Amino acid sequence: MSDVAKLAGVGTMTVSRVLNGNVHVTEETRARVLEAIAELNYMPNEVARSLRDQRTRQIGIIVPNLHDPFFAMCAQSISIVAKERAYSTVITTSDEDPATEFVEAKRMLRRHIEGLIIIPAQGKSKLRDPEFERTPIVTLDRPVIGSSYDCILTENKRGAQLGVQHLIDHNHRRIAYLGLSAQLWTMKERINGYIAAMEAAKLLPDIHSVTDSPAEMLQTIRQLLAIKTPPTAFFCSNNLTTRNALHALSSLNIKIPDQIAIVGFDDFEMADIIKPAVTVVRQPTDVLGRIAAELLFSRLAEANGIEKAKRIVLPVELVVRDSCGSHGNRLLKKTAV
Repeated sequence: MSDVAKLAGVGTMTVSRVLNGNVHVTEETRARVLEAIAELNYMPNEVARSLRDQRTRQIGIIVPNLHDPFFAMCAQSISIVAKERAYSTVITTSDEDPATEFVEAKRMLRRHIEGLIIIPAQGKSKLRDPEFERTPIVTLDRPVIGSSYDCILTENKRGAQLGVQHLIDHNHRRIAYLGLSAQLWTMKERINGYIAAMEAAKLLPDIHSVTDSPAEMLQTIRQLLAIKTPPTAFFCSNNLTTRNALHALSSLNIKIPDQIAIVGFDDFEMADIIKPAVTVVRQPTDVLGRIAAELLFSRLAEANGIEKAKRIVLPVELVVRDSCGSHGNRLLKKTAV
């Protein structure tokens, strides 16, 4: 910085003001400093600056995995907001394991990140440990039960009800639920929505839990379609189960929607392009990540940090495409309920 100041004919404090975007520098002086920086190829020592300012200008993001597009899109939205505020992000995964999540969160603290945005792992969270009390934390998609963290959720139960009701409106009476473990908070909420819609229509719920394995989904669907009175429709709990179900039905040469209808929770890339296009309950994924990030930065800007924790629930929407058809009456005539 001294070399830059000498070349530009200014003091080191002026160089610092230019680097920090201070408005109290004339354009002519700013131009000389920037020219000197370019000529000397000067790069500020961010480690030294963070030690001096007690700020790293970094936030941490922990998600269960990055192969699920929903988690990846949330992380991307958070990263965009961070860049807008001249912050960088440190991203890691928990592999849906609370112990791994705890270790990764502690590692984030050792890196002196200023705040955390977390999609909590399945199971009993360890994030209520006292060592996290001084760090602003926002949870996304799932809450940490019993914590005082800000939380951004969507209408999981209502979304499932919308999707199942759409199938019921198409005269389907045997609607099977295909979803991940009910230990996940979101899955439990969606199961409750599915059950509520089925019971309101005086229909018998048919719930099947699967992993994210395509092979397991294929086996499950093959068994369901082999029974005497098979389901005429599937409600899938998230984009992974929807895609696995589509692959399984294609492998079994089952035509959608002529032989079976399908509605998925979560939109996904290509859902509107594949034939037939898939009807989904869409979450505002980009908005989820953005609001979580904006809430975290508002916490970082607070002087006292004692404002009550916020719980924000965002709406979902049913996006009607072609995977349900209007064939319910015809199909039900072939197979008695």
